[in-house]
Amino acid sequence: MTNLPRIVLALLIGTVGGAAFYALNLPLPWMLGALFATMVASVAKAPILGPARIRPAVVAVIGVLLGSRFTTDFLEQASGWIGTVAILMVYVVVVAVVVVPFYRFVGKFDWVTAYFAGMPGGLTEMIEIGEANGAKPAPIILAHSLRIVVTISLIAIWFRIVQGQDVGASSLKAEAALSWLDAALLLASAIFGSLLGTWLRFPAPSFLGPLLLSALLHITGVTSSVPPALLVNVAQVILGTVLGSRFLGISPRTLVPAAGLSIGATLLTMVLAYGAALVMTAVAGSSTDQAMLALAPGGLTEMGLIALAIQADVAFVALHHVVRILFVIVLAPLAFHILARRSGK
Repeated sequence: MTNLPRIVLALLIGTVGGAAFYALNLPLPWMLGALFATMVASVAKAPILGPARIRPAVVAVIGVLLGSRFTTDFLEQASGWIGTVAILMVYVVVVAVVVVPFYRFVGKFDWVTAYFAGMPGGLTEMIEIGEANGAKPAPIILAHSLRIVVTISLIAIWFRIVQGQDVGASSLKAEAALSWLDAALLLASAIFGSLLGTWLRFPAPSFLGPLLLSALLHITGVTSSVPPALLVNVAQVILGTVLGSRFLGISPRTLVPAAGLSIGATLLTMVLAYGAALVMTAVAGSSTDQAMLALAPGGLTEMGLIALAIQADVAFVALHHVVRILFVIVLAPLAFHILARRSGK
């Protein structure tokens, strides 16, 4: 099959999976349903291909959506988050100290691969930096891809089943009317934000750039509109399909032990995140749910969607994930070279 039919088939499978999750009233149905359906299809060697080339446009839509949740008092609130950011940085170091040895001794990875597999940074950045330093890319790809999948699932299920909060499609619907001018402003945020993010070399530029411009428009009161609910749901299906298609070419024999390792590493991280969330609550008065989303080792885009779904402060969650990613991007290579120099390698 050529690429286009494979992409269409992947999107069809993702849509069916999203519709099934929606019909069953499961959490984040369009994204999680598409993710699990295409992940199963990938492992079953179905002739599918993830629409990776349109992912930047998809995450730009979600960036604009999350940027719309930034309020006029954001700057005043952000000044009070210095303490929580400091807690986040300590938490990141503790996660690395715990999870890297887990992959080394339990997963039997070599130290270099274990180091970049265990770092709580972005998938793309850890693969690129790890491979440049001699790590094996395949275990890192699996470790971080599964970490994101496991975290999204655990967090969504926790808030839906244990906390009883609405994490369904209805919680992501737009409330404000969308005029032609508002639509043009939001579209401009997506397009020019993506270009700005790339120019400024943001991590996840197609997400953070649109989020930044959308946030500026909403903070200044230029617009109060959000992208249409249908567009947001389509974006979630595509995002879930891309995530699920990452498992193409991976056999069950490889996936099962990798999933076991990832579940173990993610549970360790989630326990540490819960402890840090309790500290945030005690020190800064943040709600534990909100702090957990800010610390959870999932993707920035996905945790932002869950924050939006449970009516948490999206700005708080997004800011802490951006700081986490930047902190790891700067810290991980620096610490690696220091450790390598001391060990004589």
